[in-house]
Amino acid sequence: MPSAGKDLETLSTDARSDAVNEAGGDSSLVKFSEAKVMMVDDDTLISEVVQTYLEDGGYRNLIAINDPRDALDTARRENPDLLLLDLMMPGISGFDILAAIRADEDLKFLPVIVLTAATDPSSKLKALELGASEFLAKPVDPSELLLRVRNSLAFKVYQDHLAYSDAVTGLPNRRIFMRRLIGTVLRSTKQGGTFALVHIDLDRFKNINETFGHQVGDHLLKTTGDRLNDCLRGTDMVGRLSGAQDEVLARTGGDEFAILLPGLLNSQNAAQVTRRLLQSISKPLSIAGKDLFLTASAGIAVYPGDGMDSEMLLKNAEFAMYQAKQNGRNRQEFYSSTLNEASRERLRLENDLHRALERNELILHYQPKVDLQTDRVVGAEALLRWQHPELGLLPPLTFISIAEESGLIVAIGDWIIAEACRQGAAWCAQGLGTLKIAVNVSSYQLTGERILGVIKRALDESGFAPSALVLELTESILMNDAASSIQMLEKLKALGACLSIDDFGTGYSSLSYLKRFPLDELKIDRSFVSGLPADETDVSIVRAIIALAHSINLKVVAEGVETIEQLDALRVLNCGTYQGYFFSRAIPADDFTTLTRKQNSGTAS
Repeated sequence: MPSAGKDLETLSTDARSDAVNEAGGDSSLVKFSEAKVMMVDDDTLISEVVQTYLEDGGYRNLIAINDPRDALDTARRENPDLLLLDLMMPGISGFDILAAIRADEDLKFLPVIVLTAATDPSSKLKALELGASEFLAKPVDPSELLLRVRNSLAFKVYQDHLAYSDAVTGLPNRRIFMRRLIGTVLRSTKQGGTFALVHIDLDRFKNINETFGHQVGDHLLKTTGDRLNDCLRGTDMVGRLSGAQDEVLARTGGDEFAILLPGLLNSQNAAQVTRRLLQSISKPLSIAGKDLFLTASAGIAVYPGDGMDSEMLLKNAEFAMYQAKQNGRNRQEFYSSTLNEASRERLRLENDLHRALERNELILHYQPKVDLQTDRVVGAEALLRWQHPELGLLPPLTFISIAEESGLIVAIGDWIIAEACRQGAAWCAQGLGTLKIAVNVSSYQLTGERILGVIKRALDESGFAPSALVLELTESILMNDAASSIQMLEKLKALGACLSIDDFGTGYSSLSYLKRFPLDELKIDRSFVSGLPADETDVSIVRAIIALAHSINLKVVAEGVETIEQLDALRVLNCGTYQGYFFSRAIPADDFTTLTRKQNSGTAS
């Protein structure tokens, strides 16, 4: 039990921190100063005195009942954390109330401190038999009152932790989750609004349990719970109503988890959070020197469209989860038609994108890069397109964000590098010379060092010259962790690849870091090119970027060139290379071949 010398805040931290953290912040596990204390005494003077003592001790959430006939209904409605109960009252005694509380499923673990002037052994014994937690003799001593209240609340925290926490993961269990779900339904029914229930089930967990044993299985469950919890804490919950309750995460049984997302403005926000949750589960896990890859399937039910009560919502979320498993696992499904057409289309694209790589639906288009002095095509930027079997040719803006959120961006990025190298080598073999092929590299690909192996393998298998591969990175990627970026760039440079900063001028590069980055090229963002030559500010900015690049021996590419006036201005400013609609938009490889042959055959070498 806590010592009497500690103040309330210190004591509450010592007694509760682990239990509250593991229980996901359930409302029944509140700070001691916020605990709901209910007093039942027919003597209003004694109630007022006790209330004053408690308020002096820092308690503010107090309920005083002077008519014992109201005690049980009030306790059921208010669900207090502690009950102070007088024994000797007319009509209904404290013994009667205590017996009724211990018979109530929701109140049977409520700690009860008996306040009584009856100190005879038979009364004490009877109260103990009925489930009293503590005794206080009247008149009440304030120090003893505060100590016994504090001790009873500390024991309740421990008791609630045992009753409501899952032993393996430390998360809230199904029992407490259902209580919170019921409360959220009631609150939403009265106040309006919507919320989502997400049901997650691990894929093929039974096979892992049988292969590696239950100890490994429990470790995976604990890790999954930790990852889900960390993901929820790190999630930027856009689209939440102000004042919305916190999310609730629980292990509801076996390899099943449930998440309550209250206060949503629309269903798309639930889809966004669920994607992040599934991504967090799918990260590789090393056990006994072996990497295990775990995935999960999720079903989402949205109140009120998918159910007006807790049981129906949970049932429908589980049904949607089974649909996700039937549709290939490692995915999410909504129960019904609560999504609007845009959300449905997004989900459809995500489902189709999972199969786009294996079906060879992704293709690259190439936008020519032209030398400003010779007018020869000297390279190209490889730009991703998706030849959807039903929707036709889709630009990257339609699906790149989906690829990033679903985790497919890394595999797609690997394919782009390999395909660009293959195509560059093919053009060289066709007599077009060694054209520099640029590919965009995302921050997801730069996590760890796997991209080094991807690039080396693409170069080795294609025979493409390493110096002809240009990796384009944005300023924001490089400056996110500049010191680590320098190390990664040096490793990429060691492979022989060229390095370029894309959209230069729109980020926040530090010049002190810029000179340390082992770069080969700067690309002037189209927003500065568009104002040439009329906008004097844009002219000054472009002139400064070109001068800066030349001063540190970097080549310059201007993008977004659309007019002859822009082209002439760039030539005067001594820009080296340009790309844009003035010469050509991004085109298929065969068209690029034809265009390049025609352009370069008609220009001087």
